[in-house]
Amino acid sequence: MTFTSTQLNTLTTLGNKLEKAGLPLIYITLGVIYIWFGGIKFSAGQAEGMYGMIANNPLVSWMYAIFSKQGLVNFLGSLEIIIGLLFIGRFVNPALSVVGGLLSMALFIVTISMMVFLPGITTDAGFPVLSFVGEFLLKDIGLFAASLFVVGNSLKALVAKSA
Repeated sequence: MTFTSTQLNTLTTLGNKLEKAGLPLIYITLGVIYIWFGGIKFSAGQAEGMYGMIANNPLVSWMYAIFSKQGLVNFLGSLEIIIGLLFIGRFVNPALSVVGGLLSMALFIVTISMMVFLPGITTDAGFPVLSFVGEFLLKDIGLFAASLFVVGNSLKALVAKSA
């Protein structure tokens, strides 16, 4: 596709404006997702519902030796709320969102690994048809990528702020 000089300038200007508008929304959206999901962890039945997912994942199943079912879910919910606040903290200090992004990436590595360890990720039709749990976990790949972006963007802002 070939663009005229005027079209290129218009598209560049539009791209810059959309990127500038979208950047804070990434931080806010990740913050809201984490705070919301973290809050849900404190609702009735979450500990029982998450038990199978955690118990079948060798990266985190050991945590049941430290926490009770409810205790672990409360810990995870608290961690998620803190991560959400750290993302939103980007508007106060980019160092906060660096920490939030790194914690988020670690959490998403664990949840994405559940696709390997959990039974029932696909339906009876087999791969590539995902079950509800598989679909729920698949979105974490995109959220991992957003977290990675946030860490890089926040580090750049942190360096610029200190210069």
